[in-house]
Amino acid sequence: MNAITQLEIDQRVFELYDEYCHGRIDRREFLARSAALCAAGLVMAQALLPRYAQAQTISFTDERLQAKYVTYPSPGGNSGSMRGYLVQPKGAGPFPAVLVVHENRGLNPYVEDVARRAAVAGFLALAPDGLFPAGGYPGNDDDGRTLQAGLDQAKLRTDMLNSARFLKEQKSSSGKLGVTGFCWGGGTSNWLAATMGQDLQASAPFYGAAADTASVAKIRAKLLIHYAENDPRINEMWPGYEQALKAARASYEAHVYPGTQHGFHNNSTPRYNEAAAKLAWERTVAFFKQNLV
Repeated sequence: MNAITQLEIDQRVFELYDEYCHGRIDRREFLARSAALCAAGLVMAQALLPRYAQAQTISFTDERLQAKYVTYPSPGGNSGSMRGYLVQPKGAGPFPAVLVVHENRGLNPYVEDVARRAAVAGFLALAPDGLFPAGGYPGNDDDGRTLQAGLDQAKLRTDMLNSARFLKEQKSSSGKLGVTGFCWGGGTSNWLAATMGQDLQASAPFYGAAADTASVAKIRAKLLIHYAENDPRINEMWPGYEQALKAARASYEAHVYPGTQHGFHNNSTPRYNEAAAKLAWERTVAFFKQNLV
């Protein structure tokens, strides 16, 4: 367990961490500016750095699952091929499929755990590693963030689109497809909903950037949208997004979780809010079961 809890961290340190997570300042500047804020600022900042060992909720060897890494073609992507973590429930299937899209730092252990959570809930899950063309997730988020920022972003999205199509076409897939993602992955979930049209049945983005307004009319998937209360950069997009969704007569439901920070579902740092994360995930599983099964 962390020695410091979310309630003990100054909101200004959370805001600096958000700047750091999104690549606007580096680790050194994050720690230095946090230390300058208050006497315990450096301790607060260090407590926010991820601890992935405690984030694992479902073992790699859980007997309810079959998991493996797979490589597949990705035409038009950053290298022409992709790698992902494919997890399915035990049994022959077919299973409804869920793509799990990582944050802005590649396929880290937290996102792999989310894929296992989806499989335990009865879904064929694929968590692609957008960093595969750059050598894969490097084992730490700082280097992962730098690698992801250095990729061609349009081709990176194409890699995610190809991953969704690969998953949908698996023999153990029922052909019904959902997507969920976090931070960058949340924005990508919105983008996939607008890009895939009727080929995507459900999208559940967590604190992700809105889809481009001009593309919203193409959305055919049902949407379940999760927001943190304290996340102004993302939340300021919502009024315009909601207006476009209403104009397109899209089927959507949005929830704002009180007292939460951006990243509240990620249980590897004190931004994690257990009650909100549990509720949001329960809603997501129920949503997928309603629209994919």
